[in-house]
This record gives sequence, structure tokens and C-alpha cells, in this order.
Amino acid sequence: MFVAPDPGRLRLRNATRAVIGVASAVAVSELCGLSLTASITAGLAALLALFTVTDATVRDQRITTALLPVAGFPVLALATALHGIAPVRDVAFLAVVFCGVYARRWGPRGHALGIFAFMNFFITQFLHAVPAQLPELYTAVGLALVTAGATRFVLWPIERHTPPAAAPPALPGSGLARPTTRQAFQVTAASAVALLVGQLLSEERWYWAVGTVWWIFVNTASRGETLVRGFRRVVGTVTGIAVGLLVAIPLHGAPAPTAALVAVCVFGIFYTAAVSYSWMMLAVTVMVSLLYGLLGVLDPGLLELRLAETGVGALCAALAVALVLPVTTHATNDVWIQRALRCVHACTVEAARRLAGAVDADPAPRVAELEQLLARVRLSVAPLVHPLNPMLGRKRRARHVLALLDDCAREVRGLVAVAADPEASHDARLAMACRRVEAAVEALTEGGDVLVQTDGPSASEPVLAHLHGLERALAELARPLRTPSGSPLVGA
Repeated sequence: MFVAPDPGRLRLRNATRAVIGVASAVAVSELCGLSLTASITAGLAALLALFTVTDATVRDQRITTALLPVAGFPVLALATALHGIAPVRDVAFLAVVFCGVYARRWGPRGHALGIFAFMNFFITQFLHAVPAQLPELYTAVGLALVTAGATRFVLWPIERHTPPAAAPPALPGSGLARPTTRQAFQVTAASAVALLVGQLLSEERWYWAVGTVWWIFVNTASRGETLVRGFRRVVGTVTGIAVGLLVAIPLHGAPAPTAALVAVCVFGIFYTAAVSYSWMMLAVTVMVSLLYGLLGVLDPGLLELRLAETGVGALCAALAVALVLPVTTHATNDVWIQRALRCVHACTVEAARRLAGAVDADPAPRVAELEQLLARVRLSVAPLVHPLNPMLGRKRRARHVLALLDDCAREVRGLVAVAADPEASHDARLAMACRRVEAAVEALTEGGDVLVQTDGPSASEPVLAHLHGLERALAELARPLRTPSGSPLVGA
């Protein structure tokens, strides 16, 4: 995690900005004389606003941030009004779960609004908020969103040099054939069981099991991805509880050191989210322990209960993803690999246009997109290369595919770097080699035969070397991606 690449130090800057935004939201709430409950609500609302809003453009990010109260305030009012009416509250919570997941079909904005709505219901249970506190909670959330927005868009706007993380694949189909619809039913079913079992463990902290289910399903698109994410959540929670026992309990809720450690946890959440879900969950668990210390209710038994509720939620998620309208790992693997190959094709097309002298040709953005898609391929294929996967043959093929895709990315980066040299332009041999790569990608994505000219260039021709290396990698991909009948193999 600490050696993971951070181009442009984007993760570092995002994490630092998040600490400033969350700390500012809490400070503003305190300066306005709000209660501890309201200040914690403000901090969590600012964290969510900075973490979940991932639209591609700054303009869209501003719109989504402005819309967060539209999704959150009605849910906050509903949750406080139903706080003491358990059966109705439970049904309402499940309805919010379903609608929040269903909203993911509308892309990053629907995803962010769905998370914010769910978390407003969850935070109400976490803080045991009642209707009399609603005006103060509205004020806290409003101040937090304004403060977080000012930090993000005015104080420290971070320009993105790479496209946002790729969205879950839009597999063909409608109704129950649509992955987002299936996932809405999966999460709701898992949440219903987790809610019932969680209440058997604790009448007060049952919502942890439901929260576990919700976050396990965030940014997953297949059965395998969800199972791996559930495993990593449990690992991160266990480790976080161990750290909480050593750090949070001895503090006894002392405000200054607790606030400093919460800031460290916020930094950890943002810095590790993109590279390690287990590390992120460690930071989340320690932060929750510290917040319970501030509220004066932290003890070892509470942390043990959190572990039990997390286990219940993870088990419910695993059963739901396997039994309720499952989306196979194969289906999502195929979509992401096809997208990555088409992006290789697009990079090569732009490079060919550049080599032919087109002044408007710019393959660099395509390379950034390819890096994002390859990261998503790795996430999708993660269940197959996981150490606990017993299917060794499939694991080897998946690793082979990842290695060859990395080879493609390396050759594409080299090609684009050399094609940017004006002296490399107007070379007919290079344009012909680019067209052969295009043909190889088309054959791979459309089921044809990959025919590669293997008589490569000399070392003195680096562009041709990159192109021939790309051709060889594409030709080798045909074997692990297909069975003899031509159907995809990885993830089947």
C-alpha cells in the first residue's frame, strides 16, 4: 500500500484536502455552538461529500454536491421520526437501501446520492438522533456541505490529469437483466437478513450489520468481486479493532488526542481507498472507535460486538450475491477486458493518426483511460487470482491475462511517447504496423483469428519495436481468453 504508485501525488493531495475539509466542517459547527452529536454529524457529512462525489467534471461535481441535501434531508427526517418505532423503521431502512442501490444506474451522481441517503439513515441510528434534534442536524449537515464544497472547489481545487475511475460495466439487458437492478435486490435481501440477525445480537447496534452489507456492495459488479470485498472488509475490521483496543480505549475520549487521531484516520481512508480496501477499513474502524470514545460509550465489549455484526453482514452479503439473481464474475471480466482491448485499439488509432501528421491527434488521454481500465480489470479479476481461490488452472490463466495486458499497456505507453516526436511522423511503415495492431484487437474482440507479422524491427527502430511487441502480446492473449470453441475463458 505504501509503495503503490501515486501519479502526480493525487492520492496524497486528496487525502490532505479531505482532512482540511472535515476538520473545517467540525470547527465551524463548534464555533456555531452546536452539540457534540451535531458536530460529529457535520464531520461525517463532509467526509461523505468529499469521498462519494466522483463526477468526471468539476461542474458536475458541484451539481452533485448541491443535490446531496435533496437526497439526505428527507431521509434524515424520516429516520429521526421513526427512531422509536422499530418495525416501521426497519421497513423504511430497507426501502432506502433498495432505492439507494437502484440509483446507481444513473452513474456517479446517482451513486453519490444513494450513498448519502443511506448514510443519513445510518448516522441517525449511530447517534440515536430524535426528532427534537432535527433542526440542529440540518444545520450541521448544511454547514458541512458548504464547508466541504468551499474546500474542494475554492480553497484547494485539484485538477485531474487522468479520467475518473471507470464506472461499473453496463451489461446489456433491462429489468432484472440489468446489473444495477439485480444488485438492488441482492443488497436489500442481504440487508433484511443482516438486520434481523443483527438485532438478535444487539438491539442498539444492529445497524452495523446492515452497514457492512451496504459498503461491501459499493463499487462491485459481480459475485466474485463481492466475496473478495467481504473478506477484505472482515480482515480490515479485525485489524482495526486490534488497533482500537490499543489506541482508542486508553484515550477515554480525551478531545484533543482523539481529534488528532480522527484526522489521521480520515487521511488514511482517502489515501488507501484506491489501493487497499482492507487498509481503508482499518482506518474506518479505528475512526469509529475514537468517535464512540468521544460519546463516552467505548469499551472492549463494544468492539467485539462490532466484529460480530461485521461478520454477520459479510456472511449475508456472500449468501445474497450467490443466491439472489447472481451476476457471474465471467460476465464482468469479459466486459472489462473487452473495454481495455478497445482502448488499446483507440490508443493505436490516435498514434497512427499522429504518425500520419494529423495535428489534432492526441493519444495521451487514451493512455490515461487505459490505465484506469486496467485497474478495473485487476479489480474484476481479483477473485480469480486471490490466494484462497482453489482453481489453480483458472488462476494461472487470469494471471497470464493480466501480465499480457500490462505488456500491452507498456508498449502503448512507449509507442505514444515516441509518436509525440515530430521526427517520427509521416512514416508509412509505422502506419502499416498500427493498422495491423488494430486488426489484431478487432479479431480478439470479435472472435476472429489473430494474425501477427512476427519479423520484428531492429533495435534502432523503437517505434516499430513497440508495435511488434504489442502485436505479440495481443496474439498471446488469444490463448487464455478463449476455449477451443472460441468462447471467453477467464472468469467462466
